[in-house]
Amino acid sequence: MAIALNPDRLDLSQFLKSGDHIFWAQGCGEPTTLIEALIEQAESIGNLSAFTSASFSGILTADAGRRLKISSMGTIGNMRALAKENLLGIIPCHVGQIPALINEGLIGCDVCFVQVSPPDADGNYSFGISSDHIRTAVAKAKIVVAEINDQIPYTFADAVLKPERIDYLLNVSRPPVEVSAAQPGEADHAIAAHAAKYIGDGSVIQMGVGGVPDAMLRLLTDRRDLGFHSGMAGDGLLDLVEAGVVTNARKPFDTGISITGTLMGTRRLYDWAHRNPLLAMRGPEITHAEAVLSSIPGLVTINSAVEVDITGQVNAEQSGGTYLGGTGGQIDYVRGGSRSPGGHSIIALPATAKGGSLSRITTQLSGPVTTARAEVDIIITEFGAAELKGQTIPERARRLVSIAHPDFREELDKAAFAIARRGF
Repeated sequence: MAIALNPDRLDLSQFLKSGDHIFWAQGCGEPTTLIEALIEQAESIGNLSAFTSASFSGILTADAGRRLKISSMGTIGNMRALAKENLLGIIPCHVGQIPALINEGLIGCDVCFVQVSPPDADGNYSFGISSDHIRTAVAKAKIVVAEINDQIPYTFADAVLKPERIDYLLNVSRPPVEVSAAQPGEADHAIAAHAAKYIGDGSVIQMGVGGVPDAMLRLLTDRRDLGFHSGMAGDGLLDLVEAGVVTNARKPFDTGISITGTLMGTRRLYDWAHRNPLLAMRGPEITHAEAVLSSIPGLVTINSAVEVDITGQVNAEQSGGTYLGGTGGQIDYVRGGSRSPGGHSIIALPATAKGGSLSRITTQLSGPVTTARAEVDIIITEFGAAELKGQTIPERARRLVSIAHPDFREELDKAAFAIARRGF
């Protein structure tokens, strides 16, 4: 039987020891009470390490990074503050790879912190807001500590947390972490307008949260029977469901059901998700698996980037000495969308950065190659869409220069001309 912890006198040394690796649920599913206690007590326990994929709670400050060693797959959300202070260990990996890395012990998981909803009639707990690779961590961990929050929605999934798997439990009542919808700018609206042309009636969409996705969702209200299959879902999904646009009626499997791994939205989204049979939470073996994604007809995936070179190489991670993003699920979705019958994968980004002083269509990347040019399908900026799939390198360069900001096209044209002369 699980040992109940006292939230007023929470002593993590009951189960944590020096050298332990802790894994906790990501994004809006963060078990915030346990994480706050961990940061406070980490130095007294000593030599603790932790991994999480994304954080939006604001808990992971530079002070937290000095108290325990924190690693992640990127700088999603508040993780960027840690990277800025050189306090974040970044593990380059795709979301779809994380379960295997946990099982192989390459991402440590001695103790798992998980936030769950109150139990159902059978005594089982829902993973609630985050039901992705945390399930693998729960299965792998020596010790599972569950933060049972009565404000967490009970979501339907293909896995539950059984009471016998919990070693320690903590009952709390606090609002879950929320991520508000972005306010799209002028460039976001222009990019969204170009991308929306690739989404027709019956398409199945994958997208994250941010300016471009939120702008695009507003342009899809005239579509019919869209489907949704994505690693994350924000309030924009709910907007389209309520407008009768997302019905999932034409999907060959999970018909009538929106599929995601984690919710990143507001209370409105969480209330809608509570015991809603129109939503199903799945792990990366469903949300990010190439075999699954490529079998969905008309799948359109939309992801972002830091920069793209004129041959089509994509950097979604780093600009010079600044780490800005992460590998995330980009390559999983690029491959899935481009291989889907009638589908597409889109990389969307503004043409410039730093107030227009820097072109994001470049002759040479300033950071790593996140997605190889052989995988890329369509690149979109506010100046248009460059369809690269099946095109020669000189033709790719020509098309990418045409969607760069006009202020930078002359310089880019010179590099494209050199490519055309040599043929590659």
